[in-house]
Amino acid sequence: MPKKKTPKKMDLVDLYMDYVLENNERPTSVYQFSKLNNFEEPKFYEHFSSFEALEAYIFVAFCEHTVQTLNNSQEYQTYDAKNKLLSFYFTFFENLTANRSFIMFALNEYKANLKQLKHLHPLKEAFASYLDTLDIKQIELVKGQLLKMQQKAMKEAAWVQLLLTLKFWMEDTSANFSKTDIYIEKSINTSFDIIDTTPINSLVDFGKFIFKERFQTK
Repeated sequence: MPKKKTPKKMDLVDLYMDYVLENNERPTSVYQFSKLNNFEEPKFYEHFSSFEALEAYIFVAFCEHTVQTLNNSQEYQTYDAKNKLLSFYFTFFENLTANRSFIMFALNEYKANLKQLKHLHPLKEAFASYLDTLDIKQIELVKGQLLKMQQKAMKEAAWVQLLLTLKFWMEDTSANFSKTDIYIEKSINTSFDIIDTTPINSLVDFGKFIFKERFQTK
């Protein structure tokens, strides 16, 4: 009888993603999953409480891998906040594209309302932590408690923006998802123009793009 394995955290991630992609469904139970992969069921719970927790971790891992890749780039360190965030978006969605089949399986049934998906809450926290590393200059009109509220609102808006980009990417049918790249650039530029209180040109440009994609192409 083969010796039982002792899977590490990322081993479980790889095994789970392979199972989902090969079977187009989630495992029926942790017991089935562990038996299929020759390890004791308690070994799974050393890392994750459920398959839902494992899926949530996968999205956090994409975010952490993105940040690590960027931090290893000397060029990235010279960027201002806007270009750092643009780099994050482009790199993050490159990682998602490399794993698109799994992402579509995991999120497609919730596409209409990604904000309510509990799987993505840990990603929201990881993304918020990344935003804290950026020196984003906000409108200096408030202080004290109002400033904290402004910062919280900015993070929530940034999270919604990431979810909207994710939804756009899921629906993007262009070659190499080139329209998602355009969406990212225009949306980030618009966000920073609003922060700088000069939103008009970028807002109109972004609005034209959305109108064309959502109304003229149907």
